[in-house]
Amino acid sequence: MNEGHQHTPNPSTGSVPKPLAGRRVLVPRGGPWGDGVAASLRQLGAVPVIAPLINFAPTNDQATLDQALADLAAGAFDWLTLTSATTVDVLYAYKAVIPAETKVAVVGETTAAAMQAVGYHVDLVPERDNSAQGMAEQMIAIETEPRKVLTLRSEIAKPVLTRLLIEAGHDVRSVVAYRTVGVPVTEKIAADVTSGRINAILVTSGSVAEQVVDQFPEIPASTVIAAIGPRTAKDAKRAGLSVDVVAETQTVDSLIEAVARFPLHSDESTS
Repeated sequence: MNEGHQHTPNPSTGSVPKPLAGRRVLVPRGGPWGDGVAASLRQLGAVPVIAPLINFAPTNDQATLDQALADLAAGAFDWLTLTSATTVDVLYAYKAVIPAETKVAVVGETTAAAMQAVGYHVDLVPERDNSAQGMAEQMIAIETEPRKVLTLRSEIAKPVLTRLLIEAGHDVRSVVAYRTVGVPVTEKIAADVTSGRINAILVTSGSVAEQVVDQFPEIPASTVIAAIGPRTAKDAKRAGLSVDVVAETQTVDSLIEAVARFPLHSDESTS
C-alpha cells in the first residue's frame, strides 16, 4: 500500500511543507465550482489549472421540463430526485418551487450542499452507496407503497435510478433538465498535459472522463488520474483511463485529500 507523503518540518523555519507544493493540478470545471476547488488546492500549495472540459446547455425539450416543474410546484410528486449539483442550478434558474411535503433525495454531499445553499430542503442522501443505485435502494426500502417520483437528470445520465424505482412499483417521470457538452481546451493546456507539466487531473464525472480521453490522447504515466469516488472511477476506467487515486466519498474535499496523500511526480519544470 502506498503510504503517501511523509512531511518533516523545515529545520530552518520549523514549518511543515505543504503536501502539494508546486504541483500542477488540472481542474476540469470552471465557474464558482472550479474557483472553490482551486482555492482549496492553493491552500495545500498546489498550482491549480482551471481548464473546463464540459459545460452545460439547456434541454432540447423545454416544454417537457416546464410542465414537470409546474407539476412539481403543484404538489404532483411525492419525491424529487437529483443526481448532480448541476440540476440544482437548473432549479434555481427557473425559480422552481418544491413543496414542503415533497421529499427530496440527492446523490452526493456536494449536491445536498448546493440545494441547501439556495434554500431548498433535502430529505435523503444515500448513507452507504452514494450513487443513483444506492439512492434507489434506500428509497425503495423507505417507501413500501407506490409513490410518484420526478427524476431530473442530464441527457446522458444512465437510467439506473428510473429503472430500479419502476421495477419496485413506483410511478416515475424522468425528465431531462440539461445537456452536457464538451469544451475544447487550449493548445497550451493540451501541450502541458502531453509533456507531463500537469501532475494530476481531477475526474469528477463520467462525462469529464470521456473528455479527458478524447482531448488528451497521450497522458504520461507519471500524471495522476484522480476520481471523485468509486462510481466515477468505474466510469473513468470504462472510458479508457487508468485511475490512480479514488476518493473515499463522492465529495470535492475527499478528492483533494486523496490527491494530497498520493506522491505526485515532480521535476524542476513544475516547481
